[in-house]
Amino acid sequence: MILVSVMYPGGASPASFDLDYYLSRHMPLVRERWSGMGLEKAEVVKGAATPDGSPPPFQIMALLSFRSLEDFQKAVAAHGKEIFSDIPNFTQAQAQVQINEPQAW
Repeated sequence: MILVSVMYPGGASPASFDLDYYLSRHMPLVRERWSGMGLEKAEVVKGAATPDGSPPPFQIMALLSFRSLEDFQKAVAAHGKEIFSDIPNFTQAQAQVQINEPQAW
């Protein structure tokens, strides 16, 4: 399993972000297109603060669990253009994407 983090920058002057659109349209699109392609779970978290109270470095993060890196790559190849072209509908922020390998402990 892999965990894909899609992180939208925050900080002191974050780009505008239409959270309603993101939750009601974008994430359902992601789930619809990728659920049959190895997406097992999708979670969205909103940055609140850092321990010292300053603005969070990321305002929104999507955490996408896929069965494998290969499944994620196939999903992106099949529907990535459609999903990524939807981003300007909710923000001008440049998303950062990170592939993570969950570890048992």
